[in-house]
Amino acid sequence: MQNKQVYDELVEKFEKLYGTKPEYVAYAPGRIEVLGNHTDYNEGYVFSAAIDKGTFFAVAKSDDDSCELTAADLMETARFTTKTVAPAKEMTWQNYVTGTFNWLFDGRPAEAPHGWKGAFLGNIPLGAGLSSSAALEMCTVLALSRLYGIEKDRTTMAKIGQKAEHTFAGCPCGLLDQASSMYGREGALVKSDFRTNEFETVSMGPSVAFMMVKSNAKHALVDGAYASRRKACEDAAQHFAGVLRHPVTHLRDVTMAEWVLYRGGLDETTAKRAVHPIGEDERVLQGAALLEKGDLKGFGALMFDSHESSRNWFENSCEELDAIVDAAKAIPEVYGARLSGGGFGGSCCLLVDPSAADRISAQITKEYKAKFGDEPVCSLIKPSEGAHLV
Repeated sequence: MQNKQVYDELVEKFEKLYGTKPEYVAYAPGRIEVLGNHTDYNEGYVFSAAIDKGTFFAVAKSDDDSCELTAADLMETARFTTKTVAPAKEMTWQNYVTGTFNWLFDGRPAEAPHGWKGAFLGNIPLGAGLSSSAALEMCTVLALSRLYGIEKDRTTMAKIGQKAEHTFAGCPCGLLDQASSMYGREGALVKSDFRTNEFETVSMGPSVAFMMVKSNAKHALVDGAYASRRKACEDAAQHFAGVLRHPVTHLRDVTMAEWVLYRGGLDETTAKRAVHPIGEDERVLQGAALLEKGDLKGFGALMFDSHESSRNWFENSCEELDAIVDAAKAIPEVYGARLSGGGFGGSCCLLVDPSAADRISAQITKEYKAKFGDEPVCSLIKPSEGAHLV
C-alpha cells in the first residue's frame, strides 16, 4: 500500500480517539497540472496527474445524529450534528469535509440516518500547489458514500467536492483538482475535457517521473490578475463569435489559424491573452498523439512551449519561475518544464528521467540560489493511482 505509514498512524489515532476501529478508510491523492494552462474556464483540455502523496479519511457510524471530525495532524476535533452542518468560521479545515457531507445529501444532511466519527491525515506538502483540499474532499466523499450505502459515479463525486469548495470553503475552483484525484492511474496522465466533463487516462510508461520545483516567489496580485486574464478570454471569445462563420462560445472553439487571421479588432493585450489557451488546447491534443507513439521528448518540448506562452502572451509567470525553466532547459535529462497552476509564483513542473533526479535537483538549486539567495524545494513525483477505498 502506498503511504502505509500515514495509514497506520491514522488508524492508531482513530482507535485512541473513538475507542473503536474505523469501518471504512478511503485514500485520495493530490495532483499536478502537466499541460493545458488556464484552459478549464475556456472549456478546453488539460493534462494532469494524480501524485504519489495523498490523504486518508477514516470513518465509523455514531449511534445518534452526532458527528465528530478530527484533523489528526493537529489533533483538533470539530463537533456538530447532522442537523447543524454549516460553514465554520473557526477551524476552517473542517469545511472541506462538512461541505462534502452536506452535498452528498444534496444539501439536506439532516436526512442522514445517523451521524459519524471521522479523522483524516495526509502527507501532501501544503502551499506547493498540489491540491491537498481536493484530496481531502475526494477521500471524504468515498468513505461517507460507502458508510451510508450511497452509489455515485466518479464525476458526480468530483462535482460534490467542487461544490463543497465553492460553498463551504469559499474558493471558486474548477473541476480539475477533484477529477485528477479521482481518475488518476499509475504511470498515466489524466486528460480532461472541460466542455463535456469527460476524463480519460493516457499512459506515459514506467521510466518517467515529474519533479515539482517550488519557488519562494510570493503570489503577487493573484486575485486581480486571475480575474483580468479570465475577462480577457471572455472578451476575445465574444469578438471571435462575431467574426467567425461557426458558433463560438469559448476560446475552445477558436483555432490558432483563426486567431492569426481574425485577431484584428482586438486590442493588443486581449489578443495576447487569448492566444495562450488557444495554443494550450492544441498542445494537449498534440501531446496525446505524441504519448501514443511513446515520444516523451516531443511531449516535453510542448511543455517548454507552454511556458514560453505563459511568459510572453499570458504574462502569468515571474522571474523565479522563468529562472527554474531556463535552468531546466540546459539539463539533458529534463525533457520539459513549465509553470504549474495559476502562475504568478508557486511551482514549476518538470518532466524528468528519474535516475538523474539528484543531479537535476542539485543543478537547479545551485542556479536558483546564485540568483535569488535562497533555495527552491525540489520533489520527485510519480503519476499514481487515483482515489480508492482501502
